Amino acid sequence: MKKRNETDTLKETIALLEYRQRQELRILKEQFEVTYDSLKPLNIIKRVFSEMTTSPDLKGNLLSNVIGMATGYITKKVIVRSSHNPFKIILGNVLQFAITNLVSKRTDPLKSNELPE
Repeated sequence: MKKRNETDTLKETIALLEYRQRQELRILKEQFEVTYDSLKPLNIIKRVFSEMTTSPDLKGNLLSNVIGMATGYITKKVIVRSSHNPFKIILGNVLQFAITNLVSKRTDPLKSNELPE
């Protein structure tokens, strides 16, 4: 009787371990699918774009950069116009770069309603 009891216990333990193995394999397969889906290039782009549009800091930086780039571009167009003079073109590029950086750095206090120091 004792031997039968040990055999039954062993069979139950084996059955429980096999069940546990099946459950862990199912969970592993589900996790693999989720990971595989999240690593698709389109899903990565969607996730990054979503993070960009929901992050207030990133929105502010993007706005500052756009304002700076637009101001720099307009300045270059005013200085260079349709000139073919290499000096004017180089001066326009340098001014565009400088003004873009200056304006994009100076728009931060405007967003937080503070005055620049």
